[in-house]
Amino acid sequence: MAQPQVTDFDWDHADNRGFGSGYSKAQRDELAALYEGTLSQVAEKEVVKGTVVGITDREVILNIGFKSDGMVPRTEFRDMPELKAGDEVEVYIENQEDPNGQLILSRKKAKVITAWDNIQKALDQDLVIDGFVKRRTKGGLIVDIYGIEAFLPGSQIDVKPIRDFDVFVGKRMEVKVVKINYANDNVVVSHKVLIEKDLEQQRQQILTNLEKGQVLEGVIKNMTNFGVFIDLGGVDGLLHITDISWGRINHPSEVLKLDQRIQVVVLDFDEDKKRISLGMKQLTAHPWEALPAEVEPGARVKGKIVNVADYGAFLEVQPGVEGLIHVSEMSWSQHLRNPQDFLKVGDEIEAVVLTIDRSERKMSLGIKQLTPDPWTRPELLSKYAPGTKHSGTVRNLTNFGLFLEMEEGIDGLVHVSDLSWTRKIKHPSEYTKVGDKMDVVVLELDAENRRLSLGHKQLEENPWDTFENVFTIGSVHKGTIIAKSDKFAQIELPYGIEGQAPIKQLAKEDGSNAEVGESIDFKVIEFHKEERRIVVSHTKVWGDVKDEVKAEEKKKTQKAVEKTNSSASAEKSTLGDLDALAALKEQMERGN
Repeated sequence: MAQPQVTDFDWDHADNRGFGSGYSKAQRDELAALYEGTLSQVAEKEVVKGTVVGITDREVILNIGFKSDGMVPRTEFRDMPELKAGDEVEVYIENQEDPNGQLILSRKKAKVITAWDNIQKALDQDLVIDGFVKRRTKGGLIVDIYGIEAFLPGSQIDVKPIRDFDVFVGKRMEVKVVKINYANDNVVVSHKVLIEKDLEQQRQQILTNLEKGQVLEGVIKNMTNFGVFIDLGGVDGLLHITDISWGRINHPSEVLKLDQRIQVVVLDFDEDKKRISLGMKQLTAHPWEALPAEVEPGARVKGKIVNVADYGAFLEVQPGVEGLIHVSEMSWSQHLRNPQDFLKVGDEIEAVVLTIDRSERKMSLGIKQLTPDPWTRPELLSKYAPGTKHSGTVRNLTNFGLFLEMEEGIDGLVHVSDLSWTRKIKHPSEYTKVGDKMDVVVLELDAENRRLSLGHKQLEENPWDTFENVFTIGSVHKGTIIAKSDKFAQIELPYGIEGQAPIKQLAKEDGSNAEVGESIDFKVIEFHKEERRIVVSHTKVWGDVKDEVKAEEKKKTQKAVEKTNSSASAEKSTLGDLDALAALKEQMERGN
């Protein structure tokens, strides 16, 4: 049987004897509103502030105004050993309610998110951050800012180069954020920008008051091959290597060192480009002013070779005072050689002063003057008398001959025409080369003018006296064509002698021309003993034979003609006599 429905039952006045009984709906709504007012509206994945309400061995209990308290592992508070109930800390809401109904919080993530927010704020607002240098790394330092490790490049530590990064490790340092790369969680900071701002005013003040000749004090911040850079207190100046010392130095480190404090004088400056040229040696007197008066032409001085050039060497007599030893003053030899054959940097030698100009601060020196001039030796005239034989070294080749070094300081000339009796030599390089030894005979000696004429071919008798009887005009000899030009060909004849043949005299009997390398017969058509010249012809060899044959044939023909003419004459005479006799006979018959 169906139960009747109760439609007008007043639940609000029903007698509920359970929990919360006796409250009307309006009263319950009012109580709920009061309760909800004591709770905060929180969202996951955000950072909020919480109050410590309890601490256990393993966890810290935090109230963030939510309906339940949150738990954070105590290990996340290692940096807060004095943590106590009532302290406020920032936490990150990971989950409002886990499967156990527990609110999950994280202080570690809150610190990271807050740190990145602060770093971005510092970049946007150009704020100065106090960081802690944790360690050094390749090329710079690692600085802790807000718990994030940032990179401080070595070039951004200071305005001057830093050589030892370790001195900053474990110390606090103010920095500015200059770059953020969220993709790699990379932050770059700089300490240099803070210093530069402080130095800008100081730099402007220095540049404003700067003037030539002003003496300043600075610190060497960098050293190069060409000089050193000096920190003058916010502005840098260049001390060139040539302005460090009056003496010659190869590198600034020979007299200066990094971080050394020195005094310098302003030589020049460009206010627009902020370039300052400094000098150090200018603070002391020039060494030439202290050079003793005894240093004059003819005096001997000692020193050290500081530079060797192609044209000579520089001898440092004392720091800042140098003299040039020209290569021509190193040896009595007229053949100039490389100065490095005589001297090298670092050699300590003695030299003779040749000229000196104190106003121009120039001095020329010589070392060959320390030994006697070989051309003035008394025994020279007898040693190199004409006709004497010697051996020397080829030192130089020219178009007209070669220079032979007989001994140190004594050179002689062998003319190209005095090299060979038989060969036509256009240049000495065809016969010899530099460094070769050569035997010669003295042809002429002029000691006053330092001239020695030598001959090589004169060591042998003149073969042309013999050739005159061998290569008579009309004689035929086997020869080889060794070269050809437009007009003449060079012919190698017996005994190593060379002849020449006009190009038209190379025509062969078959109509072709003889070429280089061919060995054929040549007939001598000219012989010049004084000029040592022989002119030959191949064409004459076969051409003259033909001419002789033609002449012989012509001669025979002539004889035949003459014989024929003689017979005809005789026959004519006989016939004439017969006619006369017939006439006489006829006359006699008439008479009878």
